[in-house]
Amino acid sequence: MAQVEFIEAMGDEQGAQQAAALFRERYGKDPDGVWAAPGRVNLIGEHTDYNGGLCLPIALPHRTYVALGARDDTTVRVVSDVAPDTVAEADLDGLMAGGVDGWAAYPVGVAWAMREAGFDQVGGFDAAFASCVPLGSGLSSSAAMTCSTALALDDVHALGFSGSDASRVTLIDAAIRAENDMAGASTGGLDQNASMRCTEGHALRLDCRPGLSALENVEQEPFDLGRYGLELLVLDTRAPHQLNDGQYEARRTMCEQAAALLGVANLREVADAVDASDDPQQALDDVLARLSDETMRKRVRHVVTEIGRVDQFIDAFARGDMQEAGALFNASHDSLRDDYEVTVPELDVAVDVARAEGAYGARMTGGGFGGSIIALVDAGASERIAQRIADEFARRGFRAPRALPAYAAAASQCVS
Repeated sequence: MAQVEFIEAMGDEQGAQQAAALFRERYGKDPDGVWAAPGRVNLIGEHTDYNGGLCLPIALPHRTYVALGARDDTTVRVVSDVAPDTVAEADLDGLMAGGVDGWAAYPVGVAWAMREAGFDQVGGFDAAFASCVPLGSGLSSSAAMTCSTALALDDVHALGFSGSDASRVTLIDAAIRAENDMAGASTGGLDQNASMRCTEGHALRLDCRPGLSALENVEQEPFDLGRYGLELLVLDTRAPHQLNDGQYEARRTMCEQAAALLGVANLREVADAVDASDDPQQALDDVLARLSDETMRKRVRHVVTEIGRVDQFIDAFARGDMQEAGALFNASHDSLRDDYEVTVPELDVAVDVARAEGAYGARMTGGGFGGSIIALVDAGASERIAQRIADEFARRGFRAPRALPAYAAAASQCVS
């Protein structure tokens, strides 16, 4: 069997050099600077962000780097190390939502969203991207691209939003709108908040309940794997990962319909009521009994129980109870498989093998329909478990997976 590939992070110096070199090669000039934004792994709290719920992401050390230079017109030119000989071009003047095709919609969409928000000083730019965040892996390569672009445009136009956690919300909003409205890829905001607001050594407890201020909706929770002799294995199954084919939007719409039928603004209100009851299971059963559609009941059950698992995981990890933390990983995956129905065979097989090989717990991470799994394992066990998964994939005729060394890394920043 072939040895499983581990994708190492580039590091800021190497990433900055590669992005700047591509910029100079394509545009014949130096960039104004280089900015970086990380991919993310969501530890737990999946498909909860657009339901007003809780999420718990960490930033990965794997980052997307953008070398960017402002222009004195409204033309945008972008190139990526994925296809370094192809420069995509768009014009911000008169640009409408959905007006850019392909991957260029993400960075162009950020500038468009900023201008739509009233920042008329944001004009055209040239940009070159270099990234070690695997594409299509469910690790938010798109958010890494939009957030690095937002940070770069903020700096080159001296908008002043990058300097504090609270003010970065303005940039996050632009990144979200770029994905939702220009690229047509639905997102609830988890990915962009993680990329912009995570801190090294911590997981970000993100509360997506409407009405909270930027200072109220995040808490930094210690996430030191080494303290407990642990590693977090991230394994990209390389199953096709698509969220813009209607599956994500269909679930989001059904959750909104369920909330309307239950007479609440969002399913977070249901989760809070269930959690506050004397008998949470009975309270949940009573809520589900009010819904006549079986599929809707399953979707609501996942969202409500998943919101509850976030704080349960935080508490279990803080007291060093890895059996409980792992059990919560397992419950999350099983719920995503059975109730939310967003897993695929590659995700389920990878999770099953990781559990059988001694992981405390394993689950899919991200939107599903492909992408990655995470597993909480003893230090030194990641390579062995990843290899066992790769061997099983080969036996079943799946594509060879690849793995990433993961720890809680820092948020987006200027690197050059």
